[in-house]
Amino acid sequence: MLLRHTNAEVAPREALTVNPAKTCQPIGAMYAALGIRDCIPHSHGSQGCCAYHRSALSRHYKEPVLAATSSFTEGSSVFGGQANLLQGLETLFKVYKPRVVAVHTTCLSETIGDDISQIARKAREEGKVPPEGVVFHANTPSYVGSHVTGFASMVKKMVDSFSENTGTPNGRVNLVPGWVEPADMRELKRVAALLNVPITMFPDTSGVLDRALTGQYKLFPEGGATLEEIKSAGDSRYSLGLGPFASAPAVEALDSKCKVPGEVLDLPIGLAATDRFVDALRKAAGVPVPPALDYERGRVVDLLSDMQQYFYGKRVALWGDPDQLVSLCEYLLTLGMRPVYVVTGTPGKQFLERIHEVLKDIPEAKIQQGPSSDMYLLHQWIKQEKVDLLIGNSYGKYISRDEEIPFVRHGFPILDRVNHTYRPTVGYQGAINLALQVLDVFLEKKDREALEENFELIL
Repeated sequence: MLLRHTNAEVAPREALTVNPAKTCQPIGAMYAALGIRDCIPHSHGSQGCCAYHRSALSRHYKEPVLAATSSFTEGSSVFGGQANLLQGLETLFKVYKPRVVAVHTTCLSETIGDDISQIARKAREEGKVPPEGVVFHANTPSYVGSHVTGFASMVKKMVDSFSENTGTPNGRVNLVPGWVEPADMRELKRVAALLNVPITMFPDTSGVLDRALTGQYKLFPEGGATLEEIKSAGDSRYSLGLGPFASAPAVEALDSKCKVPGEVLDLPIGLAATDRFVDALRKAAGVPVPPALDYERGRVVDLLSDMQQYFYGKRVALWGDPDQLVSLCEYLLTLGMRPVYVVTGTPGKQFLERIHEVLKDIPEAKIQQGPSSDMYLLHQWIKQEKVDLLIGNSYGKYISRDEEIPFVRHGFPILDRVNHTYRPTVGYQGAINLALQVLDVFLEKKDREALEENFELIL
């Protein structure tokens, strides 16, 4: 009933987006900044902007998000926000004593044209920033890109601002994880430990947005990549970026600035993408794959073999971030399923090239990217020809309810569930978790719709 007025007839739309399959750049920048230890993200714009960015992250991760704002007023909008940022930096370092303040811009400050580098220098010259304090920034206006490009911009700025080549190699491998859950970052570190590969991962939100409740108050959580680790990334032997949209700019910056070679892989979601990740990490460090990791892979293969009859031929509609969508579609094909509708609001030509390559054997696949790529269009496609499964963020629950289609929540934001912050979907263990989620919703539907004489105890 919620979306009963959605029309199945698709009309060209250039100036109208209905329920976009993305959110804004500053949210991604704030999430990336939270992956630095002892860091306070600072939103240079209005108080309402920061409140929205914080609430979006808090609702997804079910944790309080520490962030500050320049709190623009009408005067700031006319004369610029320099005074607000100077006062904000002074207050932050005096009262909260962070090691790092990561400033990201908003639509308003970008439209005004505030020079954040100049303001940060002035703050230091006037003693508002202590000698040990660090301020850096990323330009992230909301009227271009998406939360994914905002994340990528902030991570690249970490390299530009801190990483340096001292001439003394440290033998480590840099791992830029892309926009994934804290649980995924933990899993990536676990896989690297199994391979016995020393890594430097940044940003790292594990231990920050999934911190433990110990009964002892700490303003800054113990998680996050330290400033020293990010600096030392310039001395590493190799860099691996996971997801070209979120990680490629940082990997390229490490190469050009610090002469650290690297490559960018798909997010290791599913069997094939995880195989490529493990192989690349193994080659970068010159180590063999341990039996324990081979065994984990075998468990994935066993699950897919045992449950193949439930997956085969099912049609799937997906929406969300481009890095996630590419790997998810590849994994669904491994399961024997057919990704037929794919929508992302994040712009970028490389996505279309990669997704068409992945879905080349699905002739009926419909793929849409850009401003008019939204949940309304996805629902129109589903009205024309139904699918068996939905995969995406919480905004798909309305389509799921109206069309009675099983729904697996994945991506950002997930506002109505909590398990995504504790369960990885990357690596071999993540492949099992994701397959079990899909299997569960299929079997629940089968039980729910079964006639009395067909209602079985064992499926």
